[in-house]
Amino acid sequence: MSSVAKVFGAVDIGASGGRVVAGVVAAGRVTLHVVHRFPNGVVERDGHLRWDFTGLYREVLTGLRALASGFPEVVSIGIDTWAVDYGLLDEDGVLLAEPVAYRDGRTAEAVRRVHARVPPEALYEVNGLQFLPFTTLYQLEAERSSPLWDKAAHVVLLPDLLAYWLTGELRTELTNASTTGLLDVRTRTWAADLAADVPFPPLQEPGEVRGLLRPEVVAATGLPSTTPVTSVGSHDTASAVVALPAEGSRFAYVSSGTWSLVGVELPGPVLSARARELNFTNEGGVDGRTRFLRNVGGLWLLQESLREWGDADLPTLLAEAEALPPGGPTVDVDDPAFIPPGDMPNRIAAAATGPLRTPAETVRCVLDSLAVAYARTVDQAVALTGRDVDVIHVVGGGSRNDLLCRLTATLSGRRVTAGPTEATALGNVLVQARAHGAAPATLEAIRADLATTEHIRHHTP
Repeated sequence: MSSVAKVFGAVDIGASGGRVVAGVVAAGRVTLHVVHRFPNGVVERDGHLRWDFTGLYREVLTGLRALASGFPEVVSIGIDTWAVDYGLLDEDGVLLAEPVAYRDGRTAEAVRRVHARVPPEALYEVNGLQFLPFTTLYQLEAERSSPLWDKAAHVVLLPDLLAYWLTGELRTELTNASTTGLLDVRTRTWAADLAADVPFPPLQEPGEVRGLLRPEVVAATGLPSTTPVTSVGSHDTASAVVALPAEGSRFAYVSSGTWSLVGVELPGPVLSARARELNFTNEGGVDGRTRFLRNVGGLWLLQESLREWGDADLPTLLAEAEALPPGGPTVDVDDPAFIPPGDMPNRIAAAATGPLRTPAETVRCVLDSLAVAYARTVDQAVALTGRDVDVIHVVGGGSRNDLLCRLTATLSGRRVTAGPTEATALGNVLVQARAHGAAPATLEAIRADLATTEHIRHHTP
């Protein structure tokens, strides 16, 4: 990396919140400065759960204005969000409605219609994805009965929609495209039989420049008119995997947040019948890698429980949960009952293998259950790929939870490294930095630098 400081802006939005981050790259290190945070969540509107995406865009502009104020020499901006959701644009590029959220229940009948045309095993052979009822493929099937479908000239995934509003350029970043169920996992192009009538913009690889900021954005933010938006791993997990402090190839990862993405990195997909039966997915990574993983339950269970409890203090609950003996009740964190928002503590209690009498017991149940799922999924990935795993890298919000990381080490029998917590924003920045000559050329070299940072914590079995 260059010794001259360069600044890259990362727009990083998850299902519960977003931020705009300044990544300062200098002397072989990246320092992240959050310049703006904002909440996110679904709202019920027109009979559906929707995102206030127009409001999120306003927050992004506020963040970019703060970025320009504090860091005037910004080299580039990159955008990542969660996967599978999209917006519909008319022929004039106008958003037809706020995007429906993946937690909306509209796809039940759509799943049956898709599988009647293309059996699940045939779908897996093409797209390599685990079955999830909210995958874009099923959402678009449900969308066809919407009055908006005939007006839609473009289907735009959410990070690409933000990039379009910033630059005026329509593209579909490839790592996020791989989560739609409409990409051919072998060729990394749109699957002709599945996506023929879906008006997606052309595909673009991470690291390619999307376009320069529109004059209106320059005026609203104060950023220079020469500032480009650079495509990154716009699926947030793809960016997080870039920032693993990994050495060699014998590693697994858990991107632990609202959802948990648990798997290994491979040079190509695994499409065996057993991989499909175990619900593993083959998603695109940066540099043509395959993220072979399972999407398992996540900290959503804890987040929704805390919301239900109101004024509960999380550090106190975690301390009380840690004091409880091992071997307590667990739940299947993949139970579809946990997908919608609502009274999560009662749903957890109803599904648990034993009684849960206090919030601390519920917290311990969630963390024990997540650790069980993490350990089991890593073992399955090893069996399916034949690649041994010596260390599990836990990144994202869950890496701050020492109890969760220790439980994962104990149950997996493997060393666990915790951090970086801000892996998604860091990976976003690093892909931009590499594209603009400020980071090493290979993922291995990038990760070797990250492995020497002092912010990584280690847990042994």
